[in-house]
This record gives sequence, C-alpha cells and structure tokens, in this order.
Amino acid sequence: MKRSDWLLLVLLSLPWGCSFLFYRVLAASALPPLTVAWARVGLAALVLALAGQGPRVWRARHAWRGFLAIGLLNNAVPFVLFAWGEHHVTSGTAAICNALSPVFTVLVLRAAGQSGPLVWNRWAGILLGFAGVMVLVGPAALRNSGTGAEAAGMLACIGAAASYAAGAPFMARVRAVPPLVTVGAQLLASTILLTLPALMIDRPWALPSPSVRAWGALLCLALLSTAFAYFLFFRIVASAGPANAMLVTYLVPVTALALGAAVLGEAITARAVGGALLIALGLALLDGRWLRRRAEASP
Repeated sequence: MKRSDWLLLVLLSLPWGCSFLFYRVLAASALPPLTVAWARVGLAALVLALAGQGPRVWRARHAWRGFLAIGLLNNAVPFVLFAWGEHHVTSGTAAICNALSPVFTVLVLRAAGQSGPLVWNRWAGILLGFAGVMVLVGPAALRNSGTGAEAAGMLACIGAAASYAAGAPFMARVRAVPPLVTVGAQLLASTILLTLPALMIDRPWALPSPSVRAWGALLCLALLSTAFAYFLFFRIVASAGPANAMLVTYLVPVTALALGAAVLGEAITARAVGGALLIALGLALLDGRWLRRRAEASP
C-alpha cells in the first residue's frame, strides 16, 4: 500500500467510527430505530442520486434481486439493530461487536461454497474472535440492572455483524456492476424495504420534534458515515484492493472508543479493551498476511 492509501484508510476509520457515536446520540432522541435507519439510507441514496448515480442504477436494473438482498442484509437489518442496540451499550462496545463481521463472513462464505477450506489460522482467528465476545459480554453485562439489557444490546450489535456477513454471498451476483452503482442501488433498495415498516410502526409524523443535536447526528450519519464513507472505501479498493481496504476493520473500534470517551464521556473498561484485543488478534490470523511474510522471510 502507498502512503496515500494508508492516509485514506485512517480517514475512512473516522466516519465509520463516528457512526457509532451518532447512533448513541440518536438513542437519546425521540427518533426510534426504524426511523433512524430509514432516514440514514434514504438521505444517503438521495445524495448519491444527486451525484449522478441515479441513471447508472437504473441501467443496472437486471441485478435488482441481488441489490434487494444486499440492501436488506448490508443496510436495513444491521442499521436497525445498531440503532436499537446502542440504547443499551456504549458506542465503543457496538464498534467492537461490529469488528466480528469478517469472522462471520469467513464462515458464511465457506458454508456457501464461495471460499476455500478453513486452514488452522482461520480456525484460530474464528475462535479468538468469539473468545473476544465472551470477554466483552462477561457476567457483568448479564447482571446489568438485573435485566440483562447490556447483553441484549450486545447481541443486537453482534446480530448486525452477522447480517453483514450474510450479505457477502450475494455480492457475487452484482460483481459485474461498478462498485458505486452497487452502493447507490443497495441504498435505494434498503430505503424501499424500510419505508413501509417505518411509516406503519413508527408513524414519524406523530413523533415529537427531534432536537438540533439529534438532527445534526442524523445528517452526519447519512452524509458523512454513509455516502462519503462509501466513496472513500471504494477509492481505497480501486487503489489498494479489497483485502487492504478491509484493514479499516482494525481501526474503527479504536476510533469509536476514543470518540466515545472524548465526546460522550464513555468509560473505556478493561473488559472492552480485552475483548477488542482478542478480536483484533483473531482478525490478524484470519487475514494471514503477517504469517505469509514470516514464512517468506524465513530461510
């Protein structure tokens, strides 16, 4: 990777790390999770349409079955789960749970027959990832307020990470479509999928007016953490390849923990640090590049 690729990678970790901060701010607002997710994808889809992706999305309508599946699993479901989960967990904890998505992706792609056999380092990475979750959850989360609310929030965030992984096999159906067109189409698809549930269940017009802070968090979530972040991500993919672009997974929890502590005053617990380190080590083993470099450097 070039120096500019590393700079873009660090830059990308900021809007994606901030997304967990914005969810936490919105958890204290009058906007329920379905409405938050619907507004996030709808505003981001509008921005990409205004940026010229609308006609290109229409020309790719032959791939709409894939777009609907990706929109459901990569946007609609995880965005709702994160918005709900952060009513009960800190932004840093949610980001650590999100770092499990590559672990789930390895298992899902293997089950779908889209990856090779699971060699020892991948099994070790998977086990370390789940060990990190066990440390993160721990008995303290189960005892929280006597209700297990923190554990439920973590499970929602882990479910969001699993949903991202479940969408991975469908990416093969739209592989021939330019990446930004895929992003615009999946955001439009998820907007369509969330519109009716949000209108019927949340009835947004009857909700109290959100505060200026909540509106700011919602706009930043849609414009900065979705539309702009996807643009940065595919810039890195074009320059350094998808495997290198996924290195951002290591950086996002660090960014989210730091922002949560600095902006919201969230405590960085030993449990969170221990769980994050185990998951990071698991991701390093799944990635495997440092093992290959050691093998190449040995006599």
